[in-house]
Amino acid sequence: MEERTTNPTEQKLFRAFMQFKKAGWHQRSIEGCTPSEIRVMFCIKRGVKPDAHEMKVSEISKHLHVTAPTITQLLKGLEAQGLIERRVDPTDRRAVGIQLTQKGERVTQKAEEAFFATFHGLIEYLGEEQSNQLAELLSQVSRYFEEKAASVQYPSLNGNEEA
Repeated sequence: MEERTTNPTEQKLFRAFMQFKKAGWHQRSIEGCTPSEIRVMFCIKRGVKPDAHEMKVSEISKHLHVTAPTITQLLKGLEAQGLIERRVDPTDRRAVGIQLTQKGERVTQKAEEAFFATFHGLIEYLGEEQSNQLAELLSQVSRYFEEKAASVQYPSLNGNEEA
């Protein structure tokens, strides 16, 4: 079997992605909360509709592309820490609304400040122009991987398949 030769640009991209992963820039614990718990709290804070004050587990699951049982486990931990509260819907006892407590609001605010401080530092390091270029390139990379995933999930019909 012939060994595949890698072009230098492929090698450079691969190394850059591996270094980026190793940096762990977003894997910080804040106020004892894991990055996953912080993402759930951000989702609750941002996902609440103006006419509603809480979210359902299914909504959180859908927003974060994570299974409902996974979200339920994360919510148990957040509830034990006093960061969220669950409320049973009086009109539909099966529906449970999730909302941040005041403590949850404070921790989410602190996490948001830390998150944006990271990006502020990156902008200072790279400069405004390169930061904007990086943002555009990362958006393009994301689109590429989304399109690639979609083409694997939903291959185009080539006329030989039955509909």
